[in-house]
Amino acid sequence: MAKHLGVDFERPLIELETRIEELKRFAQKHNVDLSEEISVLEKKLLDEAEAIYSRLSPWERVLVARNQKRPQTRDYIPLIFSDFVELHGDKLYADDPAIVTGFATIEGRKVFFIGQHKGRTLEEREVCRYGCPNPEGYRKALAKMRLAEKLGLPIISFVDTKGAWCGIGAEERGQSLAIATNLEAMAVLRTPILCIVIGEGGSGGALGIAVGDKLAIMENAYFSVISPEGCAAILWRDASYAPQAAAALKMCAHDLHELGLVDDIIPEPPGGAHRSPKAAAQALKDYILRALPPLVETPLDTLLERRYARLRSYGVYRESAADASDAREDNPPSRQKTG
Repeated sequence: MAKHLGVDFERPLIELETRIEELKRFAQKHNVDLSEEISVLEKKLLDEAEAIYSRLSPWERVLVARNQKRPQTRDYIPLIFSDFVELHGDKLYADDPAIVTGFATIEGRKVFFIGQHKGRTLEEREVCRYGCPNPEGYRKALAKMRLAEKLGLPIISFVDTKGAWCGIGAEERGQSLAIATNLEAMAVLRTPILCIVIGEGGSGGALGIAVGDKLAIMENAYFSVISPEGCAAILWRDASYAPQAAAALKMCAHDLHELGLVDDIIPEPPGGAHRSPKAAAQALKDYILRALPPLVETPLDTLLERRYARLRSYGVYRESAADASDAREDNPPSRQKTG
């Protein structure tokens, strides 16, 4: 049976961080200069973080994406945008706090922002259902995206969810229809759309706000049709095989980029975004400032043609000559398939 790795890989970093905090408190309490010793440990912490995070397994990256200290949508908003004005409600049923929408400004450029939020406190997490939106959340997002289209504002979307909420009420109010409607509408929305996976990107719950002209992912985030636990439960009937499933799903940033499913990878600070939220926010902001202008400057008709072609390219692959020779009778001469 597979064994979960937990967060054992971070133990050396936690021990170094604890030692640094102890030295800082001691220095302050006794008014002594320990700056040299602290500096040595901080350099060791940085080197150790870079070494550990350069060799994480897919499952370990999933654990990093789920880290409760990892910055969330509402943490990033004040660090990246200014003049944020939040909009609420779907004008049909209710407001869903698991999806945040509103007007914002980034370095003088007006944009419209959408993001999924998990919640920080236990109370907030329960209200947000740990970032799993209800149908009204997706309807709110679409209504506000259509407003952005009307006003000519580019849309920035932050994805961070395990998946859409699967409660009885959500199903009764048309969860699958709400997500499907968003997929269809976002494919033809006449305004630039930049999507970024900042943590978890699970199934249709993520796709409901992740259809656009460009899809980027943070270095330790993931994007997948199913969770590793769900995949393991189906294939092995045992969720403890999640590490094997995570590797097989090719759900992490570098695999996704190699497969052409994401356009860009946004690097994180050494040790992950949860160790340096401000540095992670700056990396996100820098990426947005680079990626958004080319989209805004592209004529809308051309933008939509490229978006359509990009979406249609998903699932296309080519077999090698060796693979094709084994199934020549079943494959067309072009050896191109669409999944």
